[in-house]
Amino acid sequence: MKALIIAVIVSCLASIAAAQNKSVYTSTKANACRTIKATSAGAGSYEGECRGVGGYKLRLIEGDIRQTLDVITPGKKRFELNFWRFFGSFSLIGEKVEWRTKSGVPVALIARYIVSDPEDSRKSTSYLMVSRVGRNLSCVTDVVDPGPGQNKMARRLADTASARPCRSTD
Repeated sequence: MKALIIAVIVSCLASIAAAQNKSVYTSTKANACRTIKATSAGAGSYEGECRGVGGYKLRLIEGDIRQTLDVITPGKKRFELNFWRFFGSFSLIGEKVEWRTKSGVPVALIARYIVSDPEDSRKSTSYLMVSRVGRNLSCVTDVVDPGPGQNKMARRLADTASARPCRSTD
């Protein structure tokens, strides 16, 4: 009984802490990001720096018709999220990302990741990539499959991302 009471208290405290998190949205559209480098050779490539929150920025990277993001801290540390390692097909990042912040400081990032079907490039699947964000570590913690409640599930996972391990690409 005592363990049950403790579990309920911990659960309530976690819910209160998560409820304090706020969402801030920034754009990853090419016209909202500063081009670092771009080439049209081959399949083309692009690297752009996009505005973030709390002194953080995002680096949008495209190569071989695949996109990913890097997180850049206020101290200029760069963490590769390597979305393209989770899925080998053509891909693109959605036009906006959701930063989960606590007292104005980013704690997590949610990015829509649209991945082409490897057998029919006219079809695609829209995942939500959840990443923990911090000055010393930023990494993907969860990939949320499409379905009812996808956004709500991603926010819930983002609000606990700092306590979750980095996800490998297995």
